Amino acid sequence: MGIPGADAPESFTSMTHGTGHGLGLEVHEPPLFAAGGPELVEGDVVTIEPGLYCKAIGGIRVEDMVVVTQEGCENLNHLHEGLCWK
Repeated sequence: MGIPGADAPESFTSMTHGTGHGLGLEVHEPPLFAAGGPELVEGDVVTIEPGLYCKAIGGIRVEDMVVVTQEGCENLNHLHEGLCWK
């Protein structure tokens, strides 16, 4: 985690933000996914948005929106998963 320092090598790669957050009226609604964050409960609607960023080449973030269910979660996204979108 963390933003590269000025003296970091070009190969420095990290995830510079939390894993996701709740959906609501605010941009980053609770629950926020961070160390020590709250437990999710059935009915929560949240984003899961991991991202990797490399100082030399840039970054990528993939976001899913899910509803927490008793069995786990239901993904609300219906986009192709992969790098080839033919």
